[in-house]
Amino acid sequence: MAINYASYSGIHSVAAAVIFAVVYAPLLVFYILQSIRRPTYVFIVLSLFCALRVTAFIMRAILAGSTGAGENLNLIIAEQVIYSTGFFGLLYSAYTLVLDRELLNPRPLLPGPLGLVSRLIRSRHLIRIALSAAVAIGIVGAINYSEAKTPSAAHSGLKLRQISIYIFLAVCVLLAAETLSLVVGELADGRNDASETIVMTPGQKPYPVHPSHLSGKHVLPTLLLIALLLLIRESFFTATTGNSSATTQAKANNEALFYPLSALPELLAVCLFAVRGLVPDRRELQEREMERSQV
Repeated sequence: MAINYASYSGIHSVAAAVIFAVVYAPLLVFYILQSIRRPTYVFIVLSLFCALRVTAFIMRAILAGSTGAGENLNLIIAEQVIYSTGFFGLLYSAYTLVLDRELLNPRPLLPGPLGLVSRLIRSRHLIRIALSAAVAIGIVGAINYSEAKTPSAAHSGLKLRQISIYIFLAVCVLLAAETLSLVVGELADGRNDASETIVMTPGQKPYPVHPSHLSGKHVLPTLLLIALLLLIRESFFTATTGNSSATTQAKANNEALFYPLSALPELLAVCLFAVRGLVPDRRELQEREMERSQV
């Protein structure tokens, strides 16, 4: 008798998957347009993330609605890989946004070991390596777990998935800490002006940019909310898949928990990136980098 891997993996609701795919579709179009008009790393990666989410939820709907598709192990693995890979883009976009904001509002590093730790936390290269490792380990773990023929092989695959989850959680915690540090620094400096300026540089057309500080009172809570939503998402998987209890691990596949604690926080975070003035203009960032290099 054929095994319905989709049902075994907790994929049952066609409607929920279709709804999320439909909601992500206009977000995909929006961020593609933003990437063309204001080509920044954040918008480009968010476009890719939305494309992956549309694909993943369409696949999830097919798996839930078709018995034949649900019995296709390769399709299940592909859906899991696409879904887990997408979170890299969302989390790194959020981290990049916070670091870009810190570039516009540089603060002196702490002396001694704390300063070294701060520099490491703000290293885009190290964060990218950590997230890439998490994705690679998670993919290998998902494949090994799905194709396991023995309990030992399944256990090894699960351990790799748990390691991947712990790495993602660590980066989420660092993101929350960096965001909180940025917000506290801005509030302490009293830089919370919502005005805009027009910057003119030789050979360039005038373009609107926000002041060097966080523009608008809405930006501070938006940054914090994005960090919180991503932390909620990853905490869910840490508390379920990362748990030693098989019963608790199974809750990660429970759609009554998966959609409100994983899919919905991601969707809300993606929507928040569209808040006006949140993502700095690339030319503004380039000018600030040039200013810092000349100091």
